[in-house]
Amino acid sequence: MNARVIRQLLGKLGGLLLTLFLASVVIFSAMLLTPGDPVSTIAGSVRPTPEMVAAIREQYHLDQPVWVQYLNWIGGVLSGDFGTSFVYKTPVVELIAPRIGITVLLVLYTLVLIVVFGLGSGILAATRGRRVDRTVLVTTSFGMALPTFVVAILLIWVFGRVLGWFPVYGTGTGLLDNLYHLTLPAISLAVLYIAYISRITRGAIVAQQHSEHVETALVRGTPRSTIFRRHVFLNASPQILSVSGATVAGLFAVSAIAEQAFGIGGLGSLLTEAAARKDVPVVQVISLLLVTVFVVLNAVVDVAIAVIDPDSTKPRSLA
Repeated sequence: MNARVIRQLLGKLGGLLLTLFLASVVIFSAMLLTPGDPVSTIAGSVRPTPEMVAAIREQYHLDQPVWVQYLNWIGGVLSGDFGTSFVYKTPVVELIAPRIGITVLLVLYTLVLIVVFGLGSGILAATRGRRVDRTVLVTTSFGMALPTFVVAILLIWVFGRVLGWFPVYGTGTGLLDNLYHLTLPAISLAVLYIAYISRITRGAIVAQQHSEHVETALVRGTPRSTIFRRHVFLNASPQILSVSGATVAGLFAVSAIAEQAFGIGGLGSLLTEAAARKDVPVVQVISLLLVTVFVVLNAVVDVAIAVIDPDSTKPRSLA
């Protein structure tokens, strides 16, 4: 790894840290600007007296200046103290920890579907002739036009209600039962991204197939399988990987749609519930966690691209 690549990686690391800092400020500030007084959420159904309001504000440090509240919050996050839920009156970490596993499993399941069918259909479209190409293009156009919640409703109706092949609620028990319950949610999340990755893969491969070095290899009699593996796909992989990395990172955010539709108790459904009930500490921590995952995964993709193609100077919109 040359000095140029090292400088690029250090620059990406600095951008990552700056992005996370700015994200934490925005998340914290946005929750303070939401309508309603946090004291009302903390008090619940009890009508708080002035003395109770003062005690609550002191207990949750709401009586301190905003910048002090931010420093207390971010310092707690960095030390592993994520605060206490306004609604459940329990540490936020106890609410989040049991839900992380099912969300990660759902995202990984969806990722497998995206890689297998997205990359696979894109490669087929680029290499198997005009008829296959047209079929894939029409199919992916239809897939990209369907919102995730519409796909979820269709899957619930067809495969859950009419055919009865898959469960449409909950997560089950045990890994195999988890995967069985997560099949429809994963498909509902994957459809749009399969179509998108398929288009990107097809375009990147077609561009490489018409490049000068590929034409030269064909003239020299190099086997097509070798050309595809060593030249076409390898040179197309930075573009595919760049888009795929952002896609996977975004899955953690949009998973809330599938979790709500299928009654999955993951981070997404907890975030939606907490936002509706104005449970500020829960919303802040989950939002920061999702942003961190998104930024870190994009940074990992940048590193992978730098290793695969050190001369790549393609601009990236994310740190």
